[in-house]
Order: sequence, then structure tokens, then C-alpha cells
Amino acid sequence: MATKEQKQHVVDELSDIMQSSGSVYMANYKGMSVADINKLRNEFRKVGLTFKVYKNTLVRRAMEQKGGYDSAFAHLSEATAYVFVGDDNPSKPAKILKSFLKDNKRPAFKGAVIDGSFYGPDHLDALSEFKSKNDVIGDIMGLLLSPMSNIVGALQSQGSNLVGAIKTIADKEQ
Repeated sequence: MATKEQKQHVVDELSDIMQSSGSVYMANYKGMSVADINKLRNEFRKVGLTFKVYKNTLVRRAMEQKGGYDSAFAHLSEATAYVFVGDDNPSKPAKILKSFLKDNKRPAFKGAVIDGSFYGPDHLDALSEFKSKNDVIGDIMGLLLSPMSNIVGALQSQGSNLVGAIKTIADKEQ
């Protein structure tokens, strides 16, 4: 059994992880074989994420310490594994879980807390379609640059038409 100091060390570690994470995903792994759990862990590991089991009470303490996770407290029960994700791409775990669940019945997606908002089990499809931060920035840049390129194109085409019209008039006068 873990000592009070060891438990506090885990809570502090989780608090640090949550501080640098923009979201946390929760999945019930009850009923999964060890081989399936390892297979899923490897899928997360490939994209730089960790699928890890913590005691729910320690996760709750860390969430209380950080704040903003009140909506997740009701889901901190049973055999729960957690994936903490940075701000860059909160949809990675959802994509992996969705793909894994095509061939497997478990784990059961319990929910995710992203930027303080809770998304329940019925939101897995929507979460998997979230764009990454870089994709959103790229889309915004494209939208901002689009009017400028249209204006430049219009000015260039008008300029060439104007030059063409002046040349035609000049040719007629000669």
C-alpha cells in the first residue's frame, strides 16, 4: 500500500501534467485483455501520448488542486485510464479511440475535459473531427490572405485590360 507521501507525490505529478495539458480523456478499460491494453497504449505512444491508469481518488485530488474539472468528477469511477493532451491537438486521443473501437468493444469512452468543458461519451465522433491548433491557424491565414490575393488579381487584370484598351485606341488613331 502506498504511503501518504507517495500518494501526494502522484497527486503533485498529476497536477503538473494537468498544468501543461489542455485536455484529459477518460476511458473505462474494464474487461479489456492485457494484450488489447498494450496494443492501445502502443497506438497512443506512436503519437507521443500516454494511456495510463491512476487511482481515481488521486486524479480527483489533482483535479481539485488545479481547478476547472468539476464536470468530470461524476465520471471518476470504475477502472479508468487517462490520456492527458497538450493544447496543440486535442483530437488525437479521440481519433485513436475511434479507430481502436472499430475492431474492439472496449475501452468505453467516458468523456473528455477540454479547456474546462466536459464532453460525454456521445461526443467521441465530434471530438475526433476537431482540428489541430496549427490547422485552425492555417485556415485563418488562408481566409485573411484570400481577399488580398483577390484584390491583387483584380487590380492586375484591370490594369492589363486598361493597358489593352489604351493600346487599341492608340492603334485606331494611327
